[in-house]
Amino acid sequence: MPDYDLLSKTIRSLTEGEDDTIALMATVACEVHHSDARFDWTGFYRVTAPELLKIGPYQGGHGCLQIPFSRGVCGAAARTGQVQLVPDVEAFEGHIACASSTRSELVLPVFDARGAVIAVFDIDSNQPDAFTQDDATALTAILSEVFAR
Repeated sequence: MPDYDLLSKTIRSLTEGEDDTIALMATVACEVHHSDARFDWTGFYRVTAPELLKIGPYQGGHGCLQIPFSRGVCGAAARTGQVQLVPDVEAFEGHIACASSTRSELVLPVFDARGAVIAVFDIDSNQPDAFTQDDATALTAILSEVFAR
């Protein structure tokens, strides 16, 4: 489990004064990805059109280039605005296999200051049941601090 207090402070210091969304996403993806060995793929899918996500800054192997809101774990997070904590991706109906190594997934909606979903933050693990509610809570707080200000 990462030291989320330290991770939050590090991200805060690196992003202070920055308002470019892509730069912020790149920094968050990098810092989160390297904070824990469970995190096999870490990145953003941006809302680029109604009901459509496109890949944004990420760390790890290739990801899917586009994901409609109607498909997969990322689509569910974007569509509902709710965190998706999936211990076994094979049991998630409609899961999109962007990488065959993914066993579990945590996807968090990213909101702007107006409360609109602007992206989802996707973390995949090659380990089953890799994520906890504590991960979701801490990462939601970090995303809110960076993107909803």
